[in-house]
Amino acid sequence: MDRGMASEENFGFLMKEGRRYILGTQRGRLKQYGAELLKTDWCEVQSGLEVKRVKSPDGKEIYILCRSRDRAEKEKAIHDRFEQRIEEALNQMVKSCEKRRYRVGVIERRIGKLLGRNSRAAGLFEVRVEKGLTGGAKMVWTKREQWRDWSQLSEGCYMLRSNIQDWSPEELWKAYIQLTEAEEAFRIHKSDLSIRPIWHQKEERVGAHIMVCFLAYVLWKTLGRLCRRAGLGYEPRKVFWELSQIKLTDVILPTRNGTEIRLRCVETPTPHQMILLQKLKFHLPRRFVKRSL
Repeated sequence: MDRGMASEENFGFLMKEGRRYILGTQRGRLKQYGAELLKTDWCEVQSGLEVKRVKSPDGKEIYILCRSRDRAEKEKAIHDRFEQRIEEALNQMVKSCEKRRYRVGVIERRIGKLLGRNSRAAGLFEVRVEKGLTGGAKMVWTKREQWRDWSQLSEGCYMLRSNIQDWSPEELWKAYIQLTEAEEAFRIHKSDLSIRPIWHQKEERVGAHIMVCFLAYVLWKTLGRLCRRAGLGYEPRKVFWELSQIKLTDVILPTRNGTEIRLRCVETPTPHQMILLQKLKFHLPRRFVKRSL
């Protein structure tokens, strides 16, 4: 389960039933292992992704620290964007307070809303609002560099917990990351496979949706396995898109007696598409069976 599902209630259920688990852990626990983040004993499990095993406080579980380069870049961009928004808005508030006399409570509420809308960088700012000499609100703000230091250190990092003692950190991470594949299955049938989603107003429709997603996932994994066997990598999406560009053409031939002869012909693939088809051992027909109306 990811962090959104790893509640104490669900954790208690897993413990009571004696089940094995791999759970996402609340980000706040990372601070207990700040020193571990600085060490160099990380194991790279794939390009841009490192993991390491650390001891849990009670020794009954395994904690896995994970560090992703792509995730770090994304989080840094988010922090920078929110920091800029907050700083610009605070400077504007300071100017407004100098021009007009606002009540302290009004400015405090505005600051609360601002920080709430940009919560990913709110901890960086320390804001004080007090009554000025003229009776209006006076605002002073500074940045907490200690918060920035921790933010830069922990960007791209997350932590897993498990009671599976005999798996390596790499095996635990690979098992956990299957969650993203399951989530992707709920999107594949609507995007890549272009299957209309089923709405969820009734319980039987929920079951039907899950069934369609499962079948879509099986189909997608089958395509992925075909690509791997053909030496085309692990991601079928690019191959799928390239082959989807092959077009069909309907040729309609009217006859004197009023009927129409329809021929559905397959467009000649490009050289690149031909290579993909040969590697996958697919053979396209020149045309489909003709039919008369």
